[in-house]
Amino acid sequence: MAAGGYFDLREKLKSATPHRDERKNKYVESGKGQKRKFRESDDDDCEHSDDSADVREQEARLVRNSILQRSVFTPEQCAAIEEKIDDVVAQAEAGLYREHTVDRAPLRNKYFFGEGYTYGSQLEKRGPGQERLYRKGEVDEIPSWVHELVIKPLVSSGVIPEGFVNSAVINDYQPGGCIVSHVDPLHIFARPIVSVSFFSDSALCFGCRFQFKPIRVSEPVFVLPVRRGSVTVLSGYAADSITHCIRPQDIKERRAVIILRKTRPDAPRLDSPDHRLSSSAERAAPLKAKRSHRKADPDAAHRPRVLEMDKEENRRPAASHPHRHSVGSESYRRRAHASDKHRESSGRNVKMRRH
Repeated sequence: MAAGGYFDLREKLKSATPHRDERKNKYVESGKGQKRKFRESDDDDCEHSDDSADVREQEARLVRNSILQRSVFTPEQCAAIEEKIDDVVAQAEAGLYREHTVDRAPLRNKYFFGEGYTYGSQLEKRGPGQERLYRKGEVDEIPSWVHELVIKPLVSSGVIPEGFVNSAVINDYQPGGCIVSHVDPLHIFARPIVSVSFFSDSALCFGCRFQFKPIRVSEPVFVLPVRRGSVTVLSGYAADSITHCIRPQDIKERRAVIILRKTRPDAPRLDSPDHRLSSSAERAAPLKAKRSHRKADPDAAHRPRVLEMDKEENRRPAASHPHRHSVGSESYRRRAHASDKHRESSGRNVKMRRH
């Protein structure tokens, strides 16, 4: 809890500036004399125009105080690890990994090892807390080189305890790539969150807001430079109470990061009983709605009659009374057509039978 009894300093800011909410609901006169609802511009949101400098500084201090950063890997060690990352990319291109190990996105690919989880557009129901671990065995195991070249040096340096890591993710960014503001799911991962940077220098930003088409990112509350070979450890406020992101402008060259985490023992999985029940119910609802909104074929109402008529024709010998059969068939069609018109004009629904 932050100073002053507020869970988040932005709540304190909101209580100190009630006029901001009033402005959002205020009506103003438009140029045509009509009333329209006032809405703050996207640019105003991006600039944090109402955030006071002292509150932002306090929040930046909270972020800074809950981050540990150390330079652990030498350039030679980095080069050896980067070769292994290139091998991972090559194996993924060759299709040698399991389906959920590789997650591709524009200018950024993710490679899950040990444990993987659903997030973003993969979620059946969007929102924080909806993330789920994949079933055991649906992603590849952590490669031995990650244990030898990355995890062991961190254990030896006292950054993490032995046996802590059971999830390793490699994020491979191309220039201009990014990852939007997020908090690593609290119900999935224990703290701390450990990441190691490779290939090039970059920056980790806290408290940004993303907007798209075109992509724009608001001014960060705090910017943390991350150097090649450096280790960043997030805990406390930086891990739980503020979002972090990678901005497109901060990826000037290819950059990779290895994220090392531990999943919680009670983290929900896709094969859990609760998830099976909820997902089956969610799948049933859209199907039911789809059936109720199905657009009928305008000719479908005539098909049962035509089919019955065909049966009647098939019952009559074609050689006997050919003229009478033709007249009767045509008369039957006219009567059916007139009956349909009468039903349409009377507003009665025609019950269609599917064949």
